[in-house]
Amino acid sequence: MIGTGEQLAAADLPLVPGRTETLRLLVPQTVIQTRRLLLRWCRDPLTMVQSLVFPALLLIVLNTVLGKQISTFSGTSALYGSVPMVALVGVMSGSLAGAITLGRERDQGLLARLWVLPVHRASGLTSRIMAEGVRILVCTVVLFGVGVVLGFRFEQGVLAGLALFGVPLLYGLGFATLVTAVAVYSAKTALVEAVSLGSSIMMFFSTGFVPLAAYPRWAQPIVAHQPMTHAIDAMRGLSLGGAVRAPLLATAAWSVGAIVVFAVPAAVGYRRASRR
Repeated sequence: MIGTGEQLAAADLPLVPGRTETLRLLVPQTVIQTRRLLLRWCRDPLTMVQSLVFPALLLIVLNTVLGKQISTFSGTSALYGSVPMVALVGVMSGSLAGAITLGRERDQGLLARLWVLPVHRASGLTSRIMAEGVRILVCTVVLFGVGVVLGFRFEQGVLAGLALFGVPLLYGLGFATLVTAVAVYSAKTALVEAVSLGSSIMMFFSTGFVPLAAYPRWAQPIVAHQPMTHAIDAMRGLSLGGAVRAPLLATAAWSVGAIVVFAVPAAVGYRRASRR
């Protein structure tokens, strides 16, 4: 059965005779399908739990159990590492939940049903990118709000604080591109679960969990140069102060690199999945 969001999309998509591959149709159809995805995610308990509930509880637990010890060790509040880290965890968890939803839509034949409608072919994938961006920004705002309640502050001013929210967005779009490419080529959730395991390992081996000096010497180069650490360090610099340029450029390199490498496979895989 098609859910309410899918019924909305099918009913609202403008069916225009003639050519459908025009910019005039791409924009409104992308908006409608973006709305469909956002409504479906909002009504999906799995997506809400992985995007908001789990990261918020994780932040509270980390601050309660390890906050004082890490603050004493580093000399600054542990929240300036744990809040950015948990924001990225929410970004990645939400993308994984979205990938599982994409797999369900493919298996249920929804992608094929939308494909045969006279709509712009690019609107399906473009709408997912737009919906991911909206979800990332909303989840980041909520999780940083939880951090503010716990004691996190934007010490570098309003402009730096606004720039800070661009870091999870950039990181999240790169990660979402990778996960989408995995999801459209995988008939099962095994590969998505493997990506989930890898993202969990990245969390525990990042400077948001504990300071770099607390890791063994053999692990420090791995921790220092993995993408999650760069994003956390950039957000720490934009909120508390410190180096911003180098970690921000490294985050951009990782994220843009992921988009460049996985965008074409994701687009080709989405097209194949839609035509089954």
